[in-house]
Amino acid sequence: MIAIKTINLKKKFKNTIAVDAINLEIPEGLFFALLGLNGAGKTTTVKMLSGILKPTSGDALMLGASIISDLAVVKENINVSPQETAIAPNLTVYENLQFIARIYGLTKKDAIARVNEMIELFGLSAYAKDKAKKLSGGFKRRLSIAMALISKPKILFLDEPTLGLDIRSRRELWRTLKMLKGKTTLLLTTHYLDEVEALADRIGIMDAGKLKITGTIPELKEKTKLDKLEDIFLSFVEEEVAI
Repeated sequence: MIAIKTINLKKKFKNTIAVDAINLEIPEGLFFALLGLNGAGKTTTVKMLSGILKPTSGDALMLGASIISDLAVVKENINVSPQETAIAPNLTVYENLQFIARIYGLTKKDAIARVNEMIELFGLSAYAKDKAKKLSGGFKRRLSIAMALISKPKILFLDEPTLGLDIRSRRELWRTLKMLKGKTTLLLTTHYLDEVEALADRIGIMDAGKLKITGTIPELKEKTKLDKLEDIFLSFVEEEVAI
């Protein structure tokens, strides 16, 4: 089944076209990375797909449900882990997870079970009773993503999940995200190309609001006759980059 399908999806802000009639299909269970320079339209695309922004025109289907006419259904199947770590600093790790679980309507019994599951999956057992503000940046990101997964979304949007983390914290988070592959459809935005190579099944490159190309890394290497993902990426960016 196609998890995410965009149909001429477009967003215009006054005289600026942020996303220019993109068409994209992402099969269920796939880990998809959306790449582009700052201002390329990645975050705007994610905001439209997750119902935060209304498209100027076009549509998108999340597991067959329209973001225009079936947004309530869409929101039952998705969640977002934003760039900004969305945690309550004065609550403990356990309390943050429990709070979100109850917001999503889980019973007390089910909430406890789901919280314990997330704590185990994300390696948070040793910090369960610690206030979130005391966690390192890497563990704050783990908690934020765990909170996004509490509702068992079928589609999860990850907007630059490892931004600002040191290399060790990034690698540890990668290992956790790899365990979600095949179980949840994941759409990742990131500027770290090594992250894309480590995690993504397929990638898309955006520039100036347009979706330039999609495919697996081997497919893109074959199409462009370039060996490095960095060179492939830069070949689809309009601005000339001097070295």
